[in-house]
Amino acid sequence: MSKILIKGALICPRDNELIQRDVLLDESGILKIAAQIEEDKAQVIEAHGCLLAPGLIDVHVHLREPGYTHKETIASGTMAAAHGGFTTIMAMPNLNPVPDDPKCMESYQTLLAQQAQVHVLPYASITKGEQGETLVDFAALKKMGIHAFSDDGVGVASDEIMLEAMRQSAAHDILLAAHTEDMRYRKPNACIHAGEQANQWGLVGIPSACEYEPIKRDLLLAQQTKAHYHICHMSTKESVALLKQAKESGADVSGEVSAHHLLLNELDMSQDANYKMNPPLRTKQDQQALMEGIQSGVIDLIASDHAPHTQAEKALGMVKAPFGIVGLETSFALLYTHLVKQGIISLARLLELMSFAPAKRFRMHRKGVLKEGYAADLALFDLHTQESIDPDHFYSKGHNTPFGGWNVFGTTYMTIVSGRIVYRKEDEK
Repeated sequence: MSKILIKGALICPRDNELIQRDVLLDESGILKIAAQIEEDKAQVIEAHGCLLAPGLIDVHVHLREPGYTHKETIASGTMAAAHGGFTTIMAMPNLNPVPDDPKCMESYQTLLAQQAQVHVLPYASITKGEQGETLVDFAALKKMGIHAFSDDGVGVASDEIMLEAMRQSAAHDILLAAHTEDMRYRKPNACIHAGEQANQWGLVGIPSACEYEPIKRDLLLAQQTKAHYHICHMSTKESVALLKQAKESGADVSGEVSAHHLLLNELDMSQDANYKMNPPLRTKQDQQALMEGIQSGVIDLIASDHAPHTQAEKALGMVKAPFGIVGLETSFALLYTHLVKQGIISLARLLELMSFAPAKRFRMHRKGVLKEGYAADLALFDLHTQESIDPDHFYSKGHNTPFGGWNVFGTTYMTIVSGRIVYRKEDEK
């Protein structure tokens, strides 16, 4: 096996401490980490003082293929992941066809194996076709290596169906990742948070209860059934408080937050549909609660909710455009710049939220830690050079982001997956 020797990288063993190390690796994993390594037969990578981190892990990504390849493909989405420093992503199942049975999942896994540039772990849906009516065969899908299930995009409305899904979660030792949205609270044409901007612009708003009421239900069910439960894209202060309470009661529950909900609130918006996402940007108080959630550990991890759409779709305006923004190529740099450099969280905590914590929660073997014997999934980040986010340079087919033109530090210098270089800045298009 060919070896790679990374020279002069900075690693972050704790808090904001940075120390220089050489790292030797091959396809089998990280072979050695030391102050000085010499290896004649290795390909040498000069790190130039870049941060060397365990490859980032994103548990909430929409790759759109099969079914919606005008928005994204497996190839473009996984290259976007590599461009953002992600080496493992989890793909949501709101596809066409939905991967809801062994035959469909096998076809999907084959497609991923052929086209993905990073590791992709697919979700199966919780219900057939994400229709919320009939549960999938959890046992059969688990035999195929599927350990996480989600009806992302719609959620499970029925209390009875969700209760049985929770029982199945406990029985089969699988994790349910919930899109928590009670459509009884969402009126037609609702497009942003039901707050100041909705009132000012005359738009139909989405109340916070749309999210936290189903979370309240789900957390009670999780406690009753001893299910393994994860909350997707949290956005409200009530959601954070409910998760904290459930954790204190001993429930096996966790939650994620996306970069855009940490960095923006409703008052930062314009009527550009690139600010339209689901859940929507909420109040300053909600934003602060989410920030406190990642500081305290109540919120377990950060996920992008990468949701590419075409420019034509987003040009339809705030009411008619689809929900969602892209995030794979911007999340780390934005969060490093606006959280770590501002002293809100440490660099070690950011890496925990974006690598170690998702690996631990979703039971990914040998991932999430920069350590000898772990997988050779690594990312090098340039912490010293300021760059401007330019959607025209994205690898994703989706350019739908509100962060275009933002100046950031921490852009990706190189991404290595299973000992193979899949992205390097000098080769950038």
